[in-house]
Amino acid sequence: MAAAIDLPCACTTLRKATRAVSRVYDEALAAAGMNVTQFAILRAIGRAGDGGAPLSRLAENLVMDNTSLYRGLGPLIRSRWVVVTQAGKGRTKLVRLTTKGQRVTDAAAEPWEAAQSKVVEAFGVKRWAALHKSIADLAAVGVRLG
Repeated sequence: MAAAIDLPCACTTLRKATRAVSRVYDEALAAAGMNVTQFAILRAIGRAGDGGAPLSRLAENLVMDNTSLYRGLGPLIRSRWVVVTQAGKGRTKLVRLTTKGQRVTDAAAEPWEAAQSKVVEAFGVKRWAALHKSIADLAAVGVRLG
């Protein structure tokens, strides 16, 4: 069995795959005026409900550092798809979808579904299910190590 150091770099390999797959989703979502990262952020905010999502929890759920999340939120705020508000007296900030943000997220669902079907069917549904589980396990290792 090969030693870990003898295998291709896990980070480089995953980043290559991410860039290749992201292109498919980005092309599909371009007509909706967003990219796949923005769509993922919008969907995660939407799942939080009308009360909004604390920015720190959103970053954690998306496995993003705060700086990357804030950079990703910038265009969404400028487009008035989300609003960020102060939560009470503490330092916690909440982000929530606006009505316009919910509309664009809903409109982007169909092109996202087309990209999802294209990628998963090309790779193989069973292979994707197994890979998804493995990637989730790998993400959990990364979170523990980070």
